[in-house]
Amino acid sequence: MNDKLQVTFLGTGTSQGVPVIGSDHPVCLSENPKDKRLRVSVLLSWNDYTYVIDCGPDFRQQMLTNSVHKLDGILFTHEHADHTAGIDDIRPFFFRQGDIPIYAHARVIASLKTRFDYIFADENRYPGAPAVSITEVRNDIPFRIGDTMVTPIEADHNRLPVFGFRLKDFTYLTDVKRISTVEEEKIRGSKVLVVNALREKQHHSHFSLEEAIAFAERVAPQKTYFTHISHLLGFHDEVEKHLPENMHLAYDNLVIDV
Repeated sequence: MNDKLQVTFLGTGTSQGVPVIGSDHPVCLSENPKDKRLRVSVLLSWNDYTYVIDCGPDFRQQMLTNSVHKLDGILFTHEHADHTAGIDDIRPFFFRQGDIPIYAHARVIASLKTRFDYIFADENRYPGAPAVSITEVRNDIPFRIGDTMVTPIEADHNRLPVFGFRLKDFTYLTDVKRISTVEEEKIRGSKVLVVNALREKQHHSHFSLEEAIAFAERVAPQKTYFTHISHLLGFHDEVEKHLPENMHLAYDNLVIDV
């Protein structure tokens, strides 16, 4: 048994990924693997448990790249396509394991039921369709995954509420633009924080790099990794040089222990 939480960054890109299709931006043309970013997601592993936070359009590729053979559940931050569109690709896990647990806000569950109705059908199910078991996540009500309690953390993605999650000494947030001081208190004491940092320029629904750094300084984890990164932030290696000592750009397939 290994109680240490291992976090694998499956994807660290924004909704279009990096490179952006058809773009001739220098970052999109970079040969550095750290400048190639799939849609944002992390894999959480400890003891014999394996969970992911979000499953976007690159989910299948991410599972193959990281040789994931078992999936104990999916935690959804919100319903946008870059965080949910890969849900059909849970089928191989479903065929081996049965219904796959999902954890999400009621609004997100309703969205998934509309967009992927065949997954949630009670009758006349298509025999090749996957199925899920649902746990509704509510703010201020911790829930259990495996042998570990998870604390939801609510933030605002422009006008859309989104959930982040704290497990043990690890906190994961993405697509955040604003967060209350009450919710920030849930993060304090984390050893590792992951949070979005879209680009240098201000954005209406995401932290800029400056805002993400200021946020990390307020909640004061031991170490911070930035994710949900646009090509407009710049080259990974160049940006990394100018970050505070305990802050880093995450990159696809980075593995850390918490």
